[in-house]
Amino acid sequence: MKLGPWIGAAVAMFGLAAQAQDNLKRGADIAANGAGDNVPACSGCHAQNGIAGGSGAFPRLAGQSAWYMARQFADYASGARNSALMGPIAKALSAADGAAVAAYYASAKGPFVFNNRADATLIERGRQLARVGDQAKQLAACNNCHGPGGIGGFPAIPFLAGQYADYIALQLQMWKSGSRKDGADSMADIAKRLSDQDMAAVAAYYQQLREAPTQAAK
Repeated sequence: MKLGPWIGAAVAMFGLAAQAQDNLKRGADIAANGAGDNVPACSGCHAQNGIAGGSGAFPRLAGQSAWYMARQFADYASGARNSALMGPIAKALSAADGAAVAAYYASAKGPFVFNNRADATLIERGRQLARVGDQAKQLAACNNCHGPGGIGGFPAIPFLAGQYADYIALQLQMWKSGSRKDGADSMADIAKRLSDQDMAAVAAYYQQLREAPTQAAK
């Protein structure tokens, strides 16, 4: 009689594990093949392992928070985050399929491959902004929100360590211009205080934390 509750709990846990596996399989299938006529294969832009192409035109998704990615789908679908490419896809993607894709890419692993490298002076400026900020510009350290070494603030704040520099810089430019507004007014305010050089510096610093891991300990 005493074993009953334990058996019930074990069965429930097995069911949840099986459901999670089914979810990952569904996400992998959508990544590889899409979901109907209006949702093309995610791998076309982000690669099946989530590392994209290395150019920075598309972000690295491998290992990103599933909650954060699902939130981006919702923002694209509602128009809170503007994208001529992702907007129609997100609108055609069901909430369940969006969650499956997010879970799949959150579990994905792939190498860190970079096509461009910045000079040491630019990286040092980025390190200062990331770890200390800039009092003269009333900028707090980026790591205050994005975590030590840019590891992210799970689950709501994305990792930056190893994200493509060109992609990070582009998002900062979009926040500065007002073309990106998704639930992050604080980012728009920060971006407006950054020069183009500062944006390039922060982006270069965070990219090289995976490009040259020894830098992260400094």
